[in-house]
Amino acid sequence: MSASAESAPRFGPIARSFAGYAFDLDGTLFVDDSLLPGAAEAISRIRSGGGHVAFVTNKPLETAVDYAAKLTRLGLPADPGEVVTSIDALVLYMQSRHPSARVMPIAEPVVFAALAGAGFRVTDDPGATDVVVVAFDRTFNYEKLTAAYRAVRLHGAALVATNPDPYCPTSDGGIPDCAAMLAAVEACTGVKAEAIVGKPSQYMAHAVLKRLNVAAGSAAMVGDRLATDIAMARSFGLTGILVLTGDSKLDDISASPFRPDYAIDGLDHLVPAGYEAPRA
Repeated sequence: MSASAESAPRFGPIARSFAGYAFDLDGTLFVDDSLLPGAAEAISRIRSGGGHVAFVTNKPLETAVDYAAKLTRLGLPADPGEVVTSIDALVLYMQSRHPSARVMPIAEPVVFAALAGAGFRVTDDPGATDVVVVAFDRTFNYEKLTAAYRAVRLHGAALVATNPDPYCPTSDGGIPDCAAMLAAVEACTGVKAEAIVGKPSQYMAHAVLKRLNVAAGSAAMVGDRLATDIAMARSFGLTGILVLTGDSKLDDISASPFRPDYAIDGLDHLVPAGYEAPRA
């Protein structure tokens, strides 16, 4: 049973086993191009014991193939079919809510390609835009902001974002993430995004559980951010495990409305010795 939002998490090595583990990437499994201690061993132990694994990221900068290749290169073998990104959640949302929309991405090329590949008409014409999609975009500039402004403010386009992260962790302190680009568009248009589809949204939770192929009560979400990883776990019935190697620190827990079930210093405390996946 998950702890209530008001209760304190359990600290230290975790004795409980789960049938499925969803892992955040940045700050949880790696930082930049360095795998964090215990990551490869934890994944290997889960797989050897028959457990299911998914790799989950809000970062819409690369494809599942790219992320799987990076994990493999860092020493953690991964298959693209195990990776869930906020782009997966974006496509799911758009197919559900705006199935025939003309879309203006304020994004990097991978988002353009994913939307076009899913059958959406991608445009840079504000007057021909039904939905503006804002993503983590390292090429964000005034020209893009103006186009989004015109589409939303002047032509009534809807506004959707890939993820709520204010910054992306890096070894030198981080770089601005999607929330910064979205804040600029919201500020000038006076319009709030109708949906932010990455963690902790229902669209991301649905994509993660589908990829794990286990019930929420048999799954753990392992991540370094209270506001996304743990919030999604608490909202959709997964067990939330905060690993203190990235964004959120021990002192942040008491002030968060989303308390983890467990908090651990590193992934070497995640999987019990002799792990065997429990039967569903």
